[in-house]
Amino acid sequence: MRIGILLLALLAGNTFAQTPAIPASELRSGVSFGSAELRAMQSDDFANPGMLWVERGQKLWQTPVGSAGRACASCHSDASLALKGVAARYPVVNASDRRVIDLEARINACRTSQQKAPALAAESEDLLALTAFVAHQSRGMPLAVSISDSARAFFDQGRDFYYARHGQMDLSCADCHEHNWGRKLLAETISQGHPNAYPAYRLEWQSLGSLARRIRACLFGIRAQMLASDDPQLTALELFLAWRADGLPVEAPGVRR
Repeated sequence: MRIGILLLALLAGNTFAQTPAIPASELRSGVSFGSAELRAMQSDDFANPGMLWVERGQKLWQTPVGSAGRACASCHSDASLALKGVAARYPVVNASDRRVIDLEARINACRTSQQKAPALAAESEDLLALTAFVAHQSRGMPLAVSISDSARAFFDQGRDFYYARHGQMDLSCADCHEHNWGRKLLAETISQGHPNAYPAYRLEWQSLGSLARRIRACLFGIRAQMLASDDPQLTALELFLAWRADGLPVEAPGVRR
C-alpha cells in the first residue's frame, strides 16, 4: 500500500522518458542510495542484523539431516573455499531438468536428492539462513551470471517481464529503476533495483528476506497479479536482474530500508 501511494505521488503529471539501460560506468548498488546510518549498519558485521542468519546458516551447514544423515559440509567441506564465487554466478540453468534455478532452489535440490530431507519452505528461517551463509561466502565478488546457450531463453523471459507494464498502475520495473533512479518518492530515493544484496535485512520487514520476496512486494505495490515465490517467471527475472547488475559486488546479507 505504501509503495503504491508513493508511486502515485511521483507519477502525478509525469511522463516517463524512454531512456537506454544504465551504462556500466553508472551502476550503483542500492546501499549507496541509503542513509549514512544504513550504510554503516551494512558494513559492520556486528551491527548488520543479517549476520544472525549467516551464523544460523553456518550451524545448519554442519548439521546432518535427512535419512542420508548428511550435512552440507559432508560434501562441500570448507565453505569459505567450496562456496567462494558461487552466489555471484546464480541464477543458473540446472543440468538435470534444464530449468533456471536460484540459490534457494539449489539448496532445496541438494536437500531432497543428496540428504534425503524435505525441501525447506520459501522464506523459512532455515532456508534464508542457509542461503545467507552460502551467499556470504561470495561477498565482495562481482556478479557474473551466464546468459549463453540454454540460459538465453530464461534471460529473454526475464527481460520481457522487466520491461512489460504490470498491474493497475500500468508500470514496468524499468519505469522506476532505469528511467527515474535517483529521484525522490517523498522521503524515499529510487534505487537502480539491483539484486546484489540479497538475501537482505529490510528495516520495514524487521527480518531477512529473499529477492523473490522483494520483487513480490513491488508487484503488490503496483497492484499487479501476485506470483508464487517459486514461480519460474520470478527466477527468470532474477537472472535478468543479475545480468543487469554485472560487476557489482555481492553484499549479502545486505541491509535495506
